[in-house]
Amino acid sequence: MWALQQTSGDLKGAWQWLQFDNEPFEAHDSDYYGAALAAVAVGVAPGGYIAEPVIQNKLGLLRDYLNREYAGQSPINRAVLLWASAKWPALLTRTRKETIIYDILSEQRADGGWSLSSLAWTWRDWTPTTLVKLWWRSNATPLEPKSDGYATGLMIYALEKSGFSGDDPHLKRGLGWLERNQNKAEGRWPGYSLNNRVDPSSEMGHFMSDVGTAYAVLALTPNP
Repeated sequence: MWALQQTSGDLKGAWQWLQFDNEPFEAHDSDYYGAALAAVAVGVAPGGYIAEPVIQNKLGLLRDYLNREYAGQSPINRAVLLWASAKWPALLTRTRKETIIYDILSEQRADGGWSLSSLAWTWRDWTPTTLVKLWWRSNATPLEPKSDGYATGLMIYALEKSGFSGDDPHLKRGLGWLERNQNKAEGRWPGYSLNNRVDPSSEMGHFMSDVGTAYAVLALTPNP
């Protein structure tokens, strides 16, 4: 990982990432998502790895990038950053951490869940095409405004990692949504593509449900 870290240019401190204009993993802001995941990996690595002297310069580059590019990030990317800060307390200031938490809570829907379609966009580098994609997929079908497993699972998990207890009313409502919306026949949680409307029973259709189910399981598992 460190061998591929960029040491100059706009991506200094981060990594090259796939950019196919497909949110939330392969878009113009996904290099930040990848860098935040790298911060998670460093934080959870065993044996006190994060304190190893040999990686401190690399960590500094990563921390600088994540804070330098913070202002232009979507709520979903900032949630991963919040998750990373749980095991790397020096990553974020207390004020920034509280801001992310406030923004996450303010996006919770009336049914207790969160919707990816309202969390994955930014105004950075927008064009008429990306503006249209705030409401419509590339095949001219409207985005799903519903709560989904990916957004709900990730938001709950990030809040849990940041210190929220199961007694918190926001978490109770979110966990309640997960409990009510699991597909009992298949065991999965619903997920919706932001890019194309596909058959939910197809391999491609399972993609967002697969990742949503992974985050839902993390959110529902005590001390994962």
